[in-house]
Amino acid sequence: MRIAVNTRLLQKNKLEGIGRFSYENLKRIVLNHPEIDFIFCFDRDYDADFIFATNVKPIIISPKARHPFLYYIWFQLLLPAILKKEKIDLFLSPDGFLPLNTNIKTVAVIHDIAFEHFPNGVNWLTQKYYKYFFPKFVQQASKIATVSNFTKNDLIKTYGIDHQKIDVIYNGVSSVFKPISEKEKIEIIEQEANGNPYFICLGSIHPRKNIITLLKAFEKFKTENPQYPHQLIFVGRMAWKNSEIEDYLKSMSFKKDILFKGFLDDSKLSKILASATASIYTSLFEGFGLPVIESFACGTPIITSKGTSMEEISKGAAFLFEPLSVDELTEKMIFTIENKEIKNEKIVKGLAVAEEYNWDKTADLLWETILKAKVC
Repeated sequence: MRIAVNTRLLQKNKLEGIGRFSYENLKRIVLNHPEIDFIFCFDRDYDADFIFATNVKPIIISPKARHPFLYYIWFQLLLPAILKKEKIDLFLSPDGFLPLNTNIKTVAVIHDIAFEHFPNGVNWLTQKYYKYFFPKFVQQASKIATVSNFTKNDLIKTYGIDHQKIDVIYNGVSSVFKPISEKEKIEIIEQEANGNPYFICLGSIHPRKNIITLLKAFEKFKTENPQYPHQLIFVGRMAWKNSEIEDYLKSMSFKKDILFKGFLDDSKLSKILASATASIYTSLFEGFGLPVIESFACGTPIITSKGTSMEEISKGAAFLFEPLSVDELTEKMIFTIENKEIKNEKIVKGLAVAEEYNWDKTADLLWETILKAKVC
């Protein structure tokens, strides 16, 4: 069998979200199935580290597909010609984008359809593209994989998809995310926060991540609890449309206690995460919410939003709050400092939950979905 894969998001030092999903699963599937020929379809120069074995043939399809017009050219005009030329049996797309004018079997991995619920989260043209094409993608797909039941149910409700067409394959967590010693924690706290304990927020800085609520809660926490020297660390890239966040930051009394670390590799990120008093993930909408499981794996308690996928995947091990309640979030922050017994219970439970999210299992389930698609 010859399988072509949309590998546009396999980019060196940028393995976030779908890129991470692509890397972890494709590496395992390729190595587990040397009898299969894989054609990796890139839209730019690729790193040799992403060619996992000799049964992978990389192809660069120009131009770089980073704009709705270029999405159309890449997926609907250029890609079908490559699939035909390479005599492809099945096309796998980890970001859900599919060619529509082909009879080849397809598997679309759809992480979320946040654009249906938060239309202002992307620019106008991208929103129009998603609204027009994603209903067509889900109809075209032979099989769909989602990373949570939350997303599966959202697809069924929004697009009327038959539930039997959709398989749920939860994300995994990298083995680099693990607890560290108390000595290491002291060193990390000294290096990264000038010796002060800290809360941490992982992920891109984006309006849908509900950052304003977190900043307000932190301001309230610092104002009402001067005895606590805690800082707030953000780890992640700055996404677009951040003027409201930037304006609020300027008005804060405790902005000196907020640190932005930018994008970090997993090795450094895991140690900073493992040293935090608590992780805070305030997102209003996620298909999975990988920082929740990464926090669990590091032995760090997490405060996260009720509803969407985070409540599903955390399985009772997280501190949950109403996502727009500044008061409730502030209370949870204080609780993680002052109630060590319950905090430790959550840590133990979180470590157990993290064990359930394994990339080997995810890759096996994705392969099963591929095989189902082949016989659809």
